[in-house]
Order: sequence, then C-alpha cells, then structure tokens
Amino acid sequence: MDLAEAMRCAPTSRRFTAEPVPADVLKRVLDNARFAPSGGNRQGWRVVVVRDAARRRAIRDLYLPRWRAYMEQTGGAQMLRSPEDFDAARVRMVRGADVYAERMDEVPVHLVVGVRLDDLAVTDADLPRQSIVGGASVYPFVQNLLLGLRAEGLGAAMTTLLVPAEADVKPLLGIPDDIALAAHIGVGYRADDWPKQLARKPVEEFAFAERFGEPLD
Repeated sequence: MDLAEAMRCAPTSRRFTAEPVPADVLKRVLDNARFAPSGGNRQGWRVVVVRDAARRRAIRDLYLPRWRAYMEQTGGAQMLRSPEDFDAARVRMVRGADVYAERMDEVPVHLVVGVRLDDLAVTDADLPRQSIVGGASVYPFVQNLLLGLRAEGLGAAMTTLLVPAEADVKPLLGIPDDIALAAHIGVGYRADDWPKQLARKPVEEFAFAERFGEPLD
C-alpha cells in the first residue's frame, strides 16, 4: 500500500475480529512511527502496549464515564434515545462509537501514548488563547502509528477521552509523573470491509492563496 492510498482509506475502526495481533507486526509499526518529527528532535513520545485482559477491562472502566459525559455534552446520547429525529448515517456512526466504548475491553491491543512534558516545545504558551502547539511534538508520531497500522492491514481507533483519567491510568500502567497522556489507540484486525476512500471536504474549502479566503489556483 502506498502512502497516498493509506492516507485516503485509513478510517476509524470500531469493530474488530478476535484474531491476535502479532508482536512483530506491532514492533514494525512502532519502529517506523519513531521517525516522526518533534520539537528539537526530542522524541518525547512513550507507548505502553496493553494486551492483558484485566488491564483492558480497567481501561474500559476508566474510559466509559468520560465517554458517557461526552455523549451528553455533544448530543450523542439524545441521538441514541431518539434516532428518528436525526440523520440516519450520523446515528449509525454514533451508535458504533458507543458500542466501541462499551466493549473496549474486547479490543485485542490498546496503545496508550504519552509524552514527556519536558520534551514539549510549547511556543504558544503566552498567547491569550488555549495552547495547542505542544501537541505538535507527539501527534505526528500518533498519525504515523495510524498510517503504519493501516499499511499492515490493522484497524485502529484513536481517542483522547482517556486523557482526563490520567491520574488513574498512570498507576494502572506504571507511567511516571513526568509523562502526560496524549492518546489511546484501540488496535486489531478490522471486522468490516475497508473503504476505498473516506469522505472529506474538498481542498478549496480549507486552503487559500496568499490571504485567508482567497481562492487557491
């Protein structure tokens, strides 16, 4: 699979088979992902690979309260209570995400991604808005993981809803205090067919020439 194909057809996978994920495949994905860029080339990312059934259940139990609160805040819970009032495709997506959350412990592999706080280059810390730049030192690595998993024929679901449970996740997985949680990725062999191409907005809607809003030739 070439890079362009992987970028266009790497969907969020929420249904997985019970087939185990070989350790050598995961190591190959991690080996390739480590070439992601980071501020000062500090490579502050850290990954805990979780296969143990009890730990997977514990992660699910920490994830679910945050997921349910998110569903209430975003209207997803109302969508599931009254699906006839909403777009059917949107309802299917939300229902799939809800089933994924409720059965997260059944996902064969959990990748818990963290980053060493001292390795972040947070150049927007003093701006009068929410800081976002620190993520640039870890999320390119996360995207490399997702593309690498896709190239190996593995499905993945990346979320950040486990991050608010950081205080409980750290002792569960022995994560040191200087590591901040950044993402949780559920990994396994996809139970559904792969799409040929994902639905996305056209380039003209987000890219501009010289000044914001000017058409790109």
